[in-house]
Amino acid sequence: MKTLHIHGGTGDSTLRVGESFSHLDQYVPVDRTVIITDPAVRALYGDRFPDCPIIEIGIGERNKTLKTVEFIYERLIKMAADRSTWIVGIGGGIVCDVAGFVASTYLRGVQFGFAPSTLLAQVDAGVGGKNGVNFAGYKNMVGTFNQPAFVICDMEMLKTLSRADLLCGFAEIVKHGAIADPALFRYVEDRRQDALALEPAVVERMVYDAVVVKANIVNQDEREGGVRRKLNFGHTFGHAVEKVTGVPHGEAVSIGMAVAGLLSVRRGYLGQTDLQRLTDLLEALELPTRLDVDPQQALDALKRDKKRSGDHIKFVLLKAVGEAVVEDIRISELEEVLHERSRD
Repeated sequence: MKTLHIHGGTGDSTLRVGESFSHLDQYVPVDRTVIITDPAVRALYGDRFPDCPIIEIGIGERNKTLKTVEFIYERLIKMAADRSTWIVGIGGGIVCDVAGFVASTYLRGVQFGFAPSTLLAQVDAGVGGKNGVNFAGYKNMVGTFNQPAFVICDMEMLKTLSRADLLCGFAEIVKHGAIADPALFRYVEDRRQDALALEPAVVERMVYDAVVVKANIVNQDEREGGVRRKLNFGHTFGHAVEKVTGVPHGEAVSIGMAVAGLLSVRRGYLGQTDLQRLTDLLEALELPTRLDVDPQQALDALKRDKKRSGDHIKFVLLKAVGEAVVEDIRISELEEVLHERSRD
């Protein structure tokens, strides 16, 4: 097990990569803890949960809403949960996002932790203290910045994932390497087949190195006022793709990274060789790099992004593999790139 720390304004978070979530009872007061999970995770791992009350929420993005939050509040009130209560989210990104938001707002905040069950949640949603839910069709429109007391990344939980779920996680790992860690990017290039085969040492190193990138960035900028925006590489356009097409988050981010790479080349920041490396790696990981949707539909969705300001939007570009920059770009500039790409 390897340990990392995030020091946030809302408290410190300890990230334990390689720990078993069966040891959860070492990190929480079991008699004062409530677990939030979903039925699929409970069916797989419920026999290993500590003896705590359990609240189940539905599976899928449609359950990441204030209605679900209200349901959990009602259950917590019936349990007489007070400010000494701990909340632990055991599950994927939706469980972690919802559990973190509930814990941050119930009685103005109670202690919480995560045991992310997917690769995507281990390197993304479970780390960094951004907790939120969707509202009125807008992704993560309502949320908080609040650090979990701990995050347990159990590699054994990854063995039950579908291949599609694994690939979504690898998209985020590629993203972390692309924005801040060229050595991680090269490692994924060199060991991608071992990663896809879930070679334990290889996957654990990738998860750890990706979490190091995110922890370092969050330690500098917890509330996304500057450098943390780099973690949105591939996400700004990716969220629009996700909304229009309904493809999994990691696939949408992969398309978003490819588009951001094209914009980076267009602006003279990124060399064609590095763009090819990026797209080659994503495709080698069986991730999409092209948009299979009307570009105008995606642009319309993008215009409702909370990062938009007038006809500009904050966008993460690459200067090289391992070096990112955040700039305001005109939405019309993105539109030109998309239409050029659709004609290729």
